[in-house]
Amino acid sequence: MTTKEQLSAFIKQEAALLGFAACGIAPAARLDEDEIRLNDWLQKGFHAGMDYMQKHAALRVNPELLVENAKSVIVFLYNYYPSKMMDENSPYLISAYAYGQDYHEVIREKLNILTARLKQQIHEISIRGFVDSAPVLERAWATRAGLGWIGKNSMLISKRNGSYFFISELITDIELEYDHPMGGDYCGDCSRCMDACPTSAITDLRTVDANKCISYLTIENKGEIPGEFKGKYEKWIFGCDICQQVCPWNRYSSSHHEPAFEPPPDLLQFSKEDWAQMDNEQYIRIFKKSAVKRAKFAGLNRNIEFLSGVEF
Repeated sequence: MTTKEQLSAFIKQEAALLGFAACGIAPAARLDEDEIRLNDWLQKGFHAGMDYMQKHAALRVNPELLVENAKSVIVFLYNYYPSKMMDENSPYLISAYAYGQDYHEVIREKLNILTARLKQQIHEISIRGFVDSAPVLERAWATRAGLGWIGKNSMLISKRNGSYFFISELITDIELEYDHPMGGDYCGDCSRCMDACPTSAITDLRTVDANKCISYLTIENKGEIPGEFKGKYEKWIFGCDICQQVCPWNRYSSSHHEPAFEPPPDLLQFSKEDWAQMDNEQYIRIFKKSAVKRAKFAGLNRNIEFLSGVEF
């Protein structure tokens, strides 16, 4: 019979073979403390226009509502730190996580492979994968699985990997060998992320007010960008990496080895004129497999217009 220790070791071994940077396992339990923080964040209106955060709040704190009789949450980190960032002289910038193919699809495929391999080991298993597209408090689970701590910028930070990684999960009804949370606060007195945020979106409670966050304003936001942010950020047209770029822990980040995350050559060479002349057909060609498609052509043009003052 396969023991929970053997199964846990098997999962971590397979995760490494599939290219995951880290894997940790936590016991599935209700996230009572995180529920308090989530409700406080929602009551303050920090979720801005992301109404889905409120609609599915109950699912986010109770894994048994996602997988019946859930026993374990397996958490994975997948590195996306690029070997080459967009040049600081580029006319516009997009977040590094969106340089290549949409991570949802890339990582989901890997979770499906791992799930199939796990089912070969244990046939009577209920298991479900999540890649930032379902109501899961991924950073809370990652901390419980011993993969890092929540930094002042609200990102999960790893001593070994920094913060440039995607988080995904498998929730299952089998018991496994569990890892222990790191505990402690490794940000110390550092406030570089808070000081560098040009819109003051990061509060002193390790919380981000989405109403002020450049990532929200350029991606999730479906309306116009409020005029109060005019001139507060210069180049970001999809997402923002400022709070990660200034974080001292990211000096330990190393380049990813995922071909799917490599940017199209066109993107790194785009001039201001190229952006201005881009039509919908070109947009689809360049970004059809990228997370940038979430903003849609009209949204990307809105972001460019807001920064440049030129109507497209």
